[in-house]
Amino acid sequence: MKLFMKILVSTIVVAVMFSVVPFQSTCKELENDVLRLHIIANSDTEEDQDLKLKVRDSVLTAVSKLYDDVTTKEEAKEITQNNLPLVIDTAQDVVKKYSKDYEVEARVTNKFFDTRYYDEFTMPAGMYDTLEIKIGEAKGKNWWCVMFPTLCVGASSKESMQEDLSSDEYEVITGDDYVFKFKIVEFFEKICSYFR
Repeated sequence: MKLFMKILVSTIVVAVMFSVVPFQSTCKELENDVLRLHIIANSDTEEDQDLKLKVRDSVLTAVSKLYDDVTTKEEAKEITQNNLPLVIDTAQDVVKKYSKDYEVEARVTNKFFDTRYYDEFTMPAGMYDTLEIKIGEAKGKNWWCVMFPTLCVGASSKESMQEDLSSDEYEVITGDDYVFKFKIVEFFEKICSYFR
């Protein structure tokens, strides 16, 4: 009986691995093809959370036209890097307008995200290139989106995501039967991010 249980458990583990490995490979491709946006509020007070959203709206308006003709994540990343002063100035102007003396920092970085859900899309856990905006002490709840493909800037639409991602990538982020696989990928990515 013990031998049977060992064989059964081994078979289940192998079956799960074979179904998850191609899925994780596609999730890794997404890490290479997506540029995220991450805005972190000064604190969790209602006022600071509201300010975070005002910064978000102003920054997205300021940069929206920059991504109109972008076709790759590398282009989007370069444009973002080159326009960090615009991002910082725009965010800092909003902070000053609302009589706060918080400093704003912005940088393009590579950081870990848990699995995130956005309307009709699910972005798997992983290490993503990100425009990170920190307001003040950056100890509050955050707001995130996808800058490229253009989900939160420019002509944000499902069609835009479909045009700029491979069919496998698009299937992963729009599929509704991957919850278990997302959990496995997230667990694996958390372990990997710990050692990075």
